[in-house]
Amino acid sequence: MRIVTLLARHGTATYGDSVAAMDALFARRMPEVARDLLVIDTALSEQHHESLGAGRTLIGAPNTHWEFSAWDRGMAWLGKRIDAYDVIHLATSAFRMLTPRYLDRLDPGMLDLVRGRAAAVGHIDYFDEPVTVGDRSLQSWLRSSFVVVPPVELRRLGSLISIDDPRPYFSGDPQAPFRADAPLSARYRDYIVGWLTGPGTGQGVEWHSRFEQTPATLGLFAAKAMAILNEQVLSARLRAQGCDLVDATWLATQRARLAPGEPLGAIPDWRWQVTERDVDAAPRRLIESQ
Repeated sequence: MRIVTLLARHGTATYGDSVAAMDALFARRMPEVARDLLVIDTALSEQHHESLGAGRTLIGAPNTHWEFSAWDRGMAWLGKRIDAYDVIHLATSAFRMLTPRYLDRLDPGMLDLVRGRAAAVGHIDYFDEPVTVGDRSLQSWLRSSFVVVPPVELRRLGSLISIDDPRPYFSGDPQAPFRADAPLSARYRDYIVGWLTGPGTGQGVEWHSRFEQTPATLGLFAAKAMAILNEQVLSARLRAQGCDLVDATWLATQRARLAPGEPLGAIPDWRWQVTERDVDAAPRRLIESQ
């Protein structure tokens, strides 16, 4: 199996050991995999190009849309070379934050279960209720910090930036940061505000970098909210083109139950996946409320 990691970062002031940590993860979990590494740093100029050794390169990228701008730059830099890889590994320097236990379940045998299928593997997050952005309804998505996806699915997507223009969304008022006519449901607005500046989304988990909403943090709020929208709409776009979203913990759970050589079978709805995890299982009410 051949993998290329597209690791997006913004300098090394935070998560400065992310390259070493990613290398250690692959050395521990996938030592036999042929892996290249492309570090895409949005704190460097787009013209920056530096060899880090065989199969390892550092390039610069615009920070317009955080990791999504970085990945677009990385995909453009790779060009047709992406076809040389079995899967593309999209990651951010914050890949170990929140619930990282699924990372220690990854191995080539698990990825082989979905090899050749239209399937993206990562950690599925979800809201308790569906939300809407524009004409899209969504409730679950793959966390953008660590996603493994076939190159053909990325080619079909084109740009990984799903929402480019922030102007229709933000008011400039810290007390009501979204425009009244922003194409977001009221519940979605509440979830974003709660996650970035409050106690979370009502699921008992708080974001590690939450901040107070003030005039001074309006720019940060808008940038982070745009990253949330792009993360979640990216998953919606993958689904729309027929690509299954596969929860890594669920996939590891299924692998443990399969006989050697037994195929995976059909990939169920995300609700079944997250409730059937052998660790960090979601509550059964997700299925019962369907």
